[in-house]
Amino acid sequence: MTITETDESPTSLHRNGGAAVAETLREHGVDTIFGIPGTHNLEIYRHLVRLGIRPVTHRHEQGAGYAADGYSQVAGKPGVVITTSGPGTLNAMVAAGTSYAESRPVLIISSGLPSGTEHLDGGELHDTKDTLAAMASMTEWSTRASTPQEATEAIAHAFEVMRTGRPRPVYVEIPSDVLAQEWGGEVARAGGILTPTLDEALVRQAALLLLGATRPAIIAGGGSRGADAELRRLAERLSVPVISTCNGKGVLPEDHPLSLGAGIRLRSAQVWLNASDALLVVGSELGDSDLWEGKITSPGVIRIDIADSQLALNAPARIAIHADAAEALAAIDAVLARHGALAEPPEPGFPDGDPDGDLAKLKAALDAEARADGETWYELNAELRRALPADTIITGDSSQVTYFGTVHFFPVPNKNSFLYMPRVATLGYALPAAIGAQVARPGAPVIALLGDGALMFSIQELVTAVEQQLPIVVVVANNGGYREIRDQQAARGMAPVGVDLHVPDLVALANAIGATGERAENAQDAAARARAALGRRGPTVISLDFP
Repeated sequence: MTITETDESPTSLHRNGGAAVAETLREHGVDTIFGIPGTHNLEIYRHLVRLGIRPVTHRHEQGAGYAADGYSQVAGKPGVVITTSGPGTLNAMVAAGTSYAESRPVLIISSGLPSGTEHLDGGELHDTKDTLAAMASMTEWSTRASTPQEATEAIAHAFEVMRTGRPRPVYVEIPSDVLAQEWGGEVARAGGILTPTLDEALVRQAALLLLGATRPAIIAGGGSRGADAELRRLAERLSVPVISTCNGKGVLPEDHPLSLGAGIRLRSAQVWLNASDALLVVGSELGDSDLWEGKITSPGVIRIDIADSQLALNAPARIAIHADAAEALAAIDAVLARHGALAEPPEPGFPDGDPDGDLAKLKAALDAEARADGETWYELNAELRRALPADTIITGDSSQVTYFGTVHFFPVPNKNSFLYMPRVATLGYALPAAIGAQVARPGAPVIALLGDGALMFSIQELVTAVEQQLPIVVVVANNGGYREIRDQQAARGMAPVGVDLHVPDLVALANAIGATGERAENAQDAAARARAALGRRGPTVISLDFP
């Protein structure tokens, strides 16, 4: 990519360590960064405008990190965060940990203490014990550059790390004095994408096991999002039902006759999966955050994962394929085609004479179990789904309305249409993630659906949405505090402690911030208001009270 300079003033053209950072970002296709300018990172910000890089300024670095996480999913490329040294970096740590756990590529760049002052405990501005070590504990790879040229090379390598293997966040720290140093070097470029060599023998074994199975099944995890076309083709060829994890939601359109939605946590789903004699697991660790204390025990597990560390994790594999998901699925499908598997699939279902395997009965059982858990949240999600465009991007939070509701009752037609973080289960994700999604896809309908407890973790980011004039819609299920914890206390025979909280007037607060605040009377009213708000200039907050 050729760097385009939009401002030729002498100050802007001063090439220093900050230019090395900004020009390397632009060379790797970055046109947007999320973050907060600070005393020590200003030499990076100096060059953003002339290079055509849009800075989105947040009100907290954690919000910037969540926005970059949401952006990465919708844009299909790494999100980038720029923070200042010390507390700015540490504020982004939880977001980095979220992206690490959920396997999303986010590059965090920060200024650092001046060269030679690190580890001295000398009282420098923003002095902290060891931010590099702290961020290393939350990222796939981290480094501190000591020269401008090392900075450009480190950022280029960071892109290579994010594009090779399991996508995860990376961290590059550049001392503030290095950012100010003159630089006359060349922009470094990332190498090609490296993928494991596909084992053709294992591919053939997997294909034949699927071909001979009487009860095949597919689990689509987050690692299948880059292989949606290949997964669909294989599922249709064999007429195999597909169930997804939360991160795999929409990889197979949820209105597809073979889709069982994202209900892998449901016990009826796990009974069915464990009865399978050929269970293809694509890009999932099969962790407790997916299975909710359940286990996968099928004797016919076939696992495909870009990370070899995942191939035996949580569920033994009969066949373990270390490979890019798209490449492996395409190779399996090719073997099936050569062995005469149907090019045009029959009606979806299970073998004749197997009443326990009837797909319609299974779907009904899954729906009944999900409704039993989430009846409170069914109507709001269902009304929103009916009212909103099919291509709506919805973000969720660690709120009951999300994991008991949206996961099951808001079907999506595409991958990366549901942005959530089931493993870290952080609070405060949905609003900034919606900002990132809207920045990544201007004009797309974007809605954040969350509880009041989660909203209060990042309510300040509503100011960012106002400032950026983003038409996101925030629907708040307001039940006055932390209902999930209140329910857990009740289950333990405890009186409510620390969970019934004061909630500000969210409508008045939204209006004061510069957004549009509305109060809905019921689920249908909330959905109608949400639809009407999509074309509005700037964000809308719709508050709906729940008992």
